[in-house]
Amino acid sequence: MDFSLIDFVRRLPKAELHLHIEGTLEPEMMFSLAQRNGLILPYASVDEVREAYRFSDLQSFLDVYYAGAAVLQTEQDFFDLTMAYVCRAIADDVRHAELFFDPQTHTARNVPIETVFAGIAGALRQARSDYGFSSRMILCFLRHLSEEDAFATLDEALPLRAEYADLWVGVGLDSGEVGNPPEKFAGVFAKARELGFRIVAHAGEEGPPSYIHGALDTLRAERIDHGVRSEEDPELMRRLALEKIPLTVCPLSNLKLCVVPHLREHNLAKLLRSGLRVTINSDDPAYFGGYISANFIQAAEALALSRDEIVQIARNGFLAAFVTDDQRSLWLRDLDRAASL
Repeated sequence: MDFSLIDFVRRLPKAELHLHIEGTLEPEMMFSLAQRNGLILPYASVDEVREAYRFSDLQSFLDVYYAGAAVLQTEQDFFDLTMAYVCRAIADDVRHAELFFDPQTHTARNVPIETVFAGIAGALRQARSDYGFSSRMILCFLRHLSEEDAFATLDEALPLRAEYADLWVGVGLDSGEVGNPPEKFAGVFAKARELGFRIVAHAGEEGPPSYIHGALDTLRAERIDHGVRSEEDPELMRRLALEKIPLTVCPLSNLKLCVVPHLREHNLAKLLRSGLRVTINSDDPAYFGGYISANFIQAAEALALSRDEIVQIARNGFLAAFVTDDQRSLWLRDLDRAASL
């Protein structure tokens, strides 16, 4: 293991743009929250939970993911989950994080949407006050459900917009991709755009390049979450490079979900060297075996990324973030300073 690389990566300021807060639920917290809420898990121990983290594809992961999320019941649960992530992110020198959250996962269990917002936002505001940690919230629609359900979720959340205007800036699309193209949600994203929300969408993880086209042309996504299958379409590659559309790539997630058989076969380096605005993120780190620095380090080792390329990826994260130009400039100066040490 290259300890100089580890030290170099960890001291670089970073932005994390593809992070599902429900996906940071570590087995230990899963058990503690289950006990607190009087729930019985389908697992006998933490080790048994980790043994269940052997996924063959996206759907096999989602089955475990949704089962684990059932322990999230109260505002305090969401607060504790979010604060635990923030502490890990700060240890990795993450300066800014844009958290995905899935209200439909919780409202389907009769957890009020107000509870979800209050718990996550409460932790993020405390982190901002205590540590200067910058963050945003992106409400995601579950694509395996109907657009009607997505509309209902947006309508239910809108009365909370003013209360959480400092954090809730965007909407996204996640969950099972295959068979659920972006066009299925054209109407609800049109409404979100009219309301001034920033738009992101998962596309091109398991779904074909046409899903990336759909996310860009129909949903008008400003960032593509994953996007690793874009290289199958040369015209799409040219467009992504020309328009500087960010890809929020998650190497360890792609490995764990068998999108690639080995990290050395990941196309992250090829995408980067083709001029695409590639970023590195951790997706659902409790399930995929690593937070953001681990994703940087393991990808860099497997793909022989140069230090300049590592810095460019970190830079891309700040360039793609939904923040003011003044704040972005401050972080970029800190990045240049750290890279020069």
